[in-house]
Amino acid sequence: MPEVTKYQPGTFCWVELAARGVNDAKKFYKEIFAWSYDDVPIPGGGVYTMCKVRDRDVCALSEQREETIAQGVPPHWLAYISVTNADAIAQRAGELGGHVLASPFDVMDVGRMAILADPTGAFFALWQPGKHFGAGLLREAQAMEWNELSTTDPAAAQRFYTSLFGWTTREASGAGMEYIDFALGEYMVGGMMKAQPGMPSAWVTYFSVVDPDGSSKSTASLGGTVLLAPMDIPGVGRIAVLQDPQGSVFGVVRMVKK
Repeated sequence: MPEVTKYQPGTFCWVELAARGVNDAKKFYKEIFAWSYDDVPIPGGGVYTMCKVRDRDVCALSEQREETIAQGVPPHWLAYISVTNADAIAQRAGELGGHVLASPFDVMDVGRMAILADPTGAFFALWQPGKHFGAGLLREAQAMEWNELSTTDPAAAQRFYTSLFGWTTREASGAGMEYIDFALGEYMVGGMMKAQPGMPSAWVTYFSVVDPDGSSKSTASLGGTVLLAPMDIPGVGRIAVLQDPQGSVFGVVRMVKK
């Protein structure tokens, strides 16, 4: 996909890591994805690190906030969905049974955001763009490729997201599991499957890579964990689900060329 300059409302536009020890996270992900970094000072203290591919922002890393640590929230990746009105969407999410974890607020002049949880407990964020529209590259090597919801209640999640964003759904079962694709018009937004017993609902971001097997081996050698060993999904590609040394979960995928 060529460089991106804007996102259709209702599509994933950004993803960021809340880490405990950003320098360690930077070292790990540089080995996995070969990202370069641009540290941007935050007014009032702190740094927001832009991760770059071909000098385009693809995601970000920052130190996890003390208040979320105190609440027992582990380090994590958080995916953002582009919207035209974060306040209206957050209000509607509450009406649909979701939870507003952080009410809409301005991030200086770069945008307005909110953090939500769907009725099954999966976290995601809203992004109303200002000066920053989101990732400058999408669906190419080392950039965000796909977002997948693993949920304890697919029916409830489907009702929520289709009502909130106007997504449509399509069954795409295969590889011995039931799977739902989310779409907005002709654009494929992401996917959904039922969570394994005992696992919480969560969105997982997949990054495009040339070699999922190599990424998995590197993750393990650097102190991370291979949660799902590399496997082929017919008609989709080869995937793996990984966990960095701090516990944040992400996926890698080499998509089938069509």
